[in-house]
Amino acid sequence: MRPVLSSVVDSPASTPSAVAAPPALSTPPKTQRRPRLPALSGIRCFAAVNLVFFHFSNPHWFGPLSPIVDGGFIDVSFFLLLSGFILTYNYGERGQQGKLTARHFWKARFSRIYPVYLFSLLISLGMLVQEFHAQTRTHFVMGLILTPLLLQGWHPVLSTFWNTPAWTMSTEAFFYLLFPWLVTLRRPRRPRSILLLMSACWLCGLILPLLYVHYNPDGEMPVGRYSGGIWLRALKFMPMEHVPSFLFGMSLAFFNDLIPQESRKRFALGIAAFSGLYMVLYFRNHIPYPLLHDGLLMPIFAGIILCLAGRNPVSRVFGLLPFLAIGDASYCLYLLHFNLWNILHNSHVLEKLGLAVFDPWLSYLLLIAAALLTKRLIELPARDWINRRMTAKAAT
Repeated sequence: MRPVLSSVVDSPASTPSAVAAPPALSTPPKTQRRPRLPALSGIRCFAAVNLVFFHFSNPHWFGPLSPIVDGGFIDVSFFLLLSGFILTYNYGERGQQGKLTARHFWKARFSRIYPVYLFSLLISLGMLVQEFHAQTRTHFVMGLILTPLLLQGWHPVLSTFWNTPAWTMSTEAFFYLLFPWLVTLRRPRRPRSILLLMSACWLCGLILPLLYVHYNPDGEMPVGRYSGGIWLRALKFMPMEHVPSFLFGMSLAFFNDLIPQESRKRFALGIAAFSGLYMVLYFRNHIPYPLLHDGLLMPIFAGIILCLAGRNPVSRVFGLLPFLAIGDASYCLYLLHFNLWNILHNSHVLEKLGLAVFDPWLSYLLLIAAALLTKRLIELPARDWINRRMTAKAAT
């Protein structure tokens, strides 16, 4: 049975934040890197694979897990919040000590994300034919310019141009632009102050979704996954809307440092958060759709991250090697899966090889394999090459 393809898609980000220690910086400061948090890589595996299921499956195939698959668009919100957490976890102390320069940080981020981003656009050149017929000539030219520059997310009409999930990279690029300044701001130290800051970020993240629900500026009823109003697209895709989520993730990293990794509170928070997330997704048809993008779920995501950043039975499960391997390649899977799926099925190669009987599960495995290969053959070599070139240039 062939999966149902989404014509209008929530692009969830993927966030492409590295859970491992950040890439090597030229003339790096002599500070000890923080320990890895493997369970957070593991959950990125589940989130990225769930996005594939969300875009290209029938949720009812998954039985009791169908609410998770059907609500897979929330994974982008999780990735963006996790990005703030991980960047602050890795760079926070250096930023507070004045040992992190914007140049070093931006170089590390560029070498980390752009090679795979560019590769995802190159293998998707055929999709420009569809864009040419779907867009006005002005929008088509603008899309050709904005997308390689990581700016398409600032234009609601063009946010999903060329490679639908790649809109999140506009948001991530904006976060990276701000982060070297944000991380130098004086951080709160007391638990109460941090919780107040997190609460403020949460409430700020709810303002625009609540305004949309109240005024319904697009005039669509009901508002859902397939709604395509310009104001809803701005709410979902424009970078400014996601800043509170990123700031919440940064604040959460401060709070994480106050809780011992072995604390039983982390385990209890995780159980409550995973259960709460399932209940929200199970009853999500009774919750206004715009509220499920970032704002409403921030506290639940916080409980999950705090649990997985500790040492407990849940984090040990998510830290298993297979989950870790796919989680480390989740950025590649996220950027490649949408157009690669369409290329694979538009070419009918599986039918020609007599393998269509194994679809869609074979396609899922092929996408994961492609992500792992891209990590090994594109991302890592390109990152090393860029770092060597920039280091050599700085030395001359």
